[in-house]
Amino acid sequence: MSRYARITGTGSCLPPRQLSNADMVELLAQRQIETSDEWIVERTGIRSRHFVDDGVFASDLGVQAARQALKAAGVDAADIDLIIVATSTPDMVFPSTAAIIQHKLGVAGCPVFDVQAVCSGFIYALTVADAMIKAGTATRALVIGAEVFSRLLDFNDRTTCVLFGDGAGAVVLEVSDTPGILATDIHADGKHVGILCVPGHVSGGQILGDPLLKMDGQAVFKLAVGVLEDAARAVLAKAGRTEADIDWLIPHQANIRIMAGTARKLKLPMDKVVVTVDRHGNTSAASIPLALDHAVRAGQVKPGQTLLLEGVGGGFTWGAVLVDF
Repeated sequence: MSRYARITGTGSCLPPRQLSNADMVELLAQRQIETSDEWIVERTGIRSRHFVDDGVFASDLGVQAARQALKAAGVDAADIDLIIVATSTPDMVFPSTAAIIQHKLGVAGCPVFDVQAVCSGFIYALTVADAMIKAGTATRALVIGAEVFSRLLDFNDRTTCVLFGDGAGAVVLEVSDTPGILATDIHADGKHVGILCVPGHVSGGQILGDPLLKMDGQAVFKLAVGVLEDAARAVLAKAGRTEADIDWLIPHQANIRIMAGTARKLKLPMDKVVVTVDRHGNTSAASIPLALDHAVRAGQVKPGQTLLLEGVGGGFTWGAVLVDF
């Protein structure tokens, strides 16, 4: 029997504190930095985002999203034999956030690890989990994207601090004799490290370098649309499908202009694109599973539909996954 991996449950978690653009304008005004709701919306499509409170970590958001996904799939945490967490904002240097989530779920024994590919992290993690299920080393995986990007933001830089938010999304991936994940395609080009990074690290009890997010927005935009189109066409070719087979495009929720540009290149109308960036901002590795869960619970995404998931992130990393849901 052929082994395939299918998504059987989705879940998500947003911290309760929501900041509108007006809240961000007020916050930046305290630092004598000017911005406006119009400026933010025009350039990004973002109207609000969620920030964690002090003492809340990526694992706290991730475990709530995981519990929702487990409930939706109708399985217990003890049934999971693989946990992969995509995050760039782990609770600790080590151990992995996946290990912390495993403990918070009250289970032990199965392999757990984090994947660090920034905003492409969920695509990378889903690709790894799919491969492990197909290889027979896992039968039921929990794949989570969880981020607390608010702690990396430079609130003296209006071009970046208005973009990001906190949240988590999760899926349960189970072995099946019918295809679910149809094809995956992941890539990276390290020469672009400098266009999106947090150039700091811990050494000898001190932070060396700059621990706040830096981004060359124009460079990221130019790269993103091209590589997203390439990855989308690659997974369609691998699966023997065409753009006409896509029911929903669920992209990384970075910027509405990047999302619209990708949709145009694939000849998809915007009413086939799941959009949550306006309410959530850019939640990095959490954005795709968050958007997926939102669309499932809103009744947009239905069983039997074909979904194209794709993302780009610092590294520079990018990739896509084609799914029969």
